[in-house]
Amino acid sequence: SRANVNFFFGGTGLLIVVGVALDTLQQVESHLMMRHYDGFMKKGKIRGRSM
Repeated sequence: SRANVNFFFGGTGLLIVVGVALDTLQQVESHLMMRHYDGFMKKGKIRGRSM
C-alpha cells in the first residue's frame, strides 16, 4: 500500500508529504514539551525530591 502511494506521488510529492509530516511532528513535539515543562515547573518542588 505504501509503495503504491509513493509511486503515485513521485519524488517531489513524497518530499512535500515528508516535509509537512516532519513539520507537524515538530510542532506537536514542541507543544507537548511546553505543556510538560509548565507542569514540571508547577510541581517541580514535589517531583524534584522524588526523582
